[in-house]
Amino acid sequence: MLRTVNRVLTALIGLVLLALGLAVLFAAAGLPRRWDLSMPSGWPWTRPGDVVLTDADRTRWTGEGWWWPVVIAALAVLALLSLWWLLAQLRRHRLGEVLVDSGDGEGARLRGGALEDVVEAEAEAQPGVDRARVTLTGRRRSPRARIGLVLAPHAQPGPVAHRLRGEALHHAATSAGLDALPAEVRMRAARHRAERVS
Repeated sequence: MLRTVNRVLTALIGLVLLALGLAVLFAAAGLPRRWDLSMPSGWPWTRPGDVVLTDADRTRWTGEGWWWPVVIAALAVLALLSLWWLLAQLRRHRLGEVLVDSGDGEGARLRGGALEDVVEAEAEAQPGVDRARVTLTGRRRSPRARIGLVLAPHAQPGPVAHRLRGEALHHAATSAGLDALPAEVRMRAARHRAERVS
């Protein structure tokens, strides 16, 4: 979901900034007068000397009692949303490495991506699984797996989940020296493609 929010916010901010920049450049270059264009009524910039906000625009609502509370509330909401977005960007969603007990008291580090790839490959090798996507989350000593499976049309979810737990997850936990590898599994069916009959 965060990826979608990022894309939508970036696209909207980019479009607004592009439109404002083009409008200011259009007026600053004197193109409406040079090309003899009549701008819509209320258009703020028509000559190179025009400013973005006139004195009247800037002081229009300052005498109203509701103005400052609304401005402060809007800016506070904007600041909180920006802070939430920034913290969401900084938070790591994937586990970079898993600490493995090597038995010598030193321990070893296993790259999280390598363990994800192994679980994905073993899950995709199971009958009835078209595609698998694995993401490790949690702590380095107690990782958790988020698994997305795309099932073939004939697959039954129960046996697939049972085999996934008994084989791929069990093998991954054993090889990494973990007591268990808890997992959240989401399954969806592969979409049928339209078939041509001749």
